[in-house]
Amino acid sequence: MNIGVEFNNAAFDHGIKKEDILNALNTKICAIAIEDYPEKYLVIGFDRAGNPLELLYNPLDDYGIYVFHAMKLRESTKKMAGL
Repeated sequence: MNIGVEFNNAAFDHGIKKEDILNALNTKICAIAIEDYPEKYLVIGFDRAGNPLELLYNPLDDYGIYVFHAMKLRESTKKMAGL
């Protein structure tokens, strides 16, 4: 099943390209709901060069998401995800 992905302009604030965000979604090693923030999810995956990224998104419906954050994976995010 393919999902639709929409982007907030803020998703590109850290210089991550759309193709790398999509690759991270397809190579995710972690996907968790963010505690205390309903409808907010974290994904950890890899860009096209194999570098780990962190993404945050909101679900749009059963088949779509709205990515609003993308950047290189931080140590604090790794710890939060239990990695």
